[in-house]
Amino acid sequence: MLVAAAVCPCPPLLVPEVATGAAPELDAARVACTDVVGLLAAARPDRLYVVGPADEGAHGVFPAGSTGSFAGFGVDLSVRLGDSVPPGGASADDGGDRPAADRPLPASLAVGAWLLGRAAGADAPIEGLAVDPTATPDVCAGIGRGLADSAERVALLVMGDGSACRTVKAPGYLDERAAGFDAEAARALGTADAAALLALEPELAYELKAAGRAPWQVLAGAADDVDLDGRLLFEDAPYGVGYFVAAWS
Repeated sequence: MLVAAAVCPCPPLLVPEVATGAAPELDAARVACTDVVGLLAAARPDRLYVVGPADEGAHGVFPAGSTGSFAGFGVDLSVRLGDSVPPGGASADDGGDRPAADRPLPASLAVGAWLLGRAAGADAPIEGLAVDPTATPDVCAGIGRGLADSAERVALLVMGDGSACRTVKAPGYLDERAAGFDAEAARALGTADAAALLALEPELAYELKAAGRAPWQVLAGAADDVDLDGRLLFEDAPYGVGYFVAAWS
């Protein structure tokens, strides 16, 4: 059963070494992410899953001990997802790729691993799951239900960004639909409204380059039949990209 979730954005610029001090506009987001990830440990989960979007070829399960690197962003920095897979530990099943310890973590999970590495007491068995940003809501919800059923107390660290079309300098240029999409996503994340998250349209999210849509809908599926409260800790759109930090407990 899902007992807690933390929602964070996943730009590599969250990592100070990647930003090299040039992204003070993300300082508030970093603080909020640190706070919300710390709440996961307080929930004392039996299993902790890090869920994030990934490009084709990097979907599937990443066991504890998987490593990621920010070398592609010009920084000699590596991260590790947890320490080891517990004996007899269950693995998430996304219906696709099987676990492979030698696969590098995709960027979203690498940022998640970095956040967890900074959190005190995050010592539950950890596993990563990279989802297809184009997966349908039904598929995402089914994955989420599978994660929630994997242990008595499950926590999720959900990585994903909102639209990338909030300004003319955004990666996707300006799209007038972006602000409304992000406002509804922020409202749903801040109130733990699983139904509203599942109602986010995949086609619109794709057009707005909102890679967080699929991971958020995994969260919505995991929250099926549980009553959690939500709280929005951060909302902003630096670089024209919607970033949200939320806690569900």
